[in-house]
Parts: sequence; structure tokens; C-alpha cells
Amino acid sequence: MRGYFAIGISHPKTETNFGTLLRSAHAFGAAYVFTVGRRFRKQASDVWQSWKHIPVFEYEDINALRGALPFSCPLIGVELDERAKPLPTFAHPERACYLLGAEDHGLSPKERSRCHSLVQIPGASDCLNVASAGTVVMYDRIARGRQSAKLGDWRAT
Repeated sequence: MRGYFAIGISHPKTETNFGTLLRSAHAFGAAYVFTVGRRFRKQASDVWQSWKHIPVFEYEDINALRGALPFSCPLIGVELDERAKPLPTFAHPERACYLLGAEDHGLSPKERSRCHSLVQIPGASDCLNVASAGTVVMYDRIARGRQSAKLGDWRAT
């Protein structure tokens, strides 16, 4: 399968959710994982020590993340939003960077506006844990064979 993906959480509140997402990202073959404005001090839930096998990046804010996006790699926000496309009808780009919102407040309006597109998990409402939401998105990407979207030439601008 061609392409790659990365996944991360904006302002993650707990180390447990980030550790779980890190383990899932490693299992599903993510190129790297990241945080934007991390709020926790330590990471204790990654018992597999996935950080030894997959790069972990930390960005200060959404602008730093956007500035570090690889060439032609769109930022896809995962958020409950009326503008978000339902995951079952979303065509995953060949290259993608998925950004999940914080456990307690989701993606900010500024972060949503800086994403190239938004996707949501139908029926998940507010009860789906951030790490679980990320795992669902990664599984969907892999299960559908990374269906490439006709999204044009994305640049981190």
C-alpha cells in the first residue's frame, strides 16, 4: 500500500489516552505520532514502549504543526462538527496527518479552520474516548485500503 499517515492529539489532558493512541498508531503502521500543546507530564500507559519504534513529535501550537507538515500532506481534523464528512464516506488521502481534539474540549475553532478537511465518526457523540476515536480512524484507513481522495496538491501553507 502506498502513502503514509501520522496521528496526534491537540492539548491531550492525560498520558493514558496518549499512550493508548501511541500503541494503536504503532500497531496500525503510522509514520509518526505527535501532540500539540501537551498538558501531561509523563507517559506511563505505553507498556510496549512504542516510542522506541515510532517517532513522537511535540508541537507548541497548530501553526507549528502546520509548518512541519510534510509536502503534499493534508491535515485532517477528527471532530464532531457540522462541516465534517462522515468517516464511512471519507476518502482517505494517500498521505495524511490526522489531528484529534482534546478529551475535554475537542479541537478549537482556530484548529478546525487550519485543517484542510474535517471528518467525524457517526454515532460516536461525545462518549468516544480520544484514543478510541483515533483507533477507529486508523482502522478505517487500513481496512479500506487507504482509498486515495482526489484532494489536489496539498501543501503546508
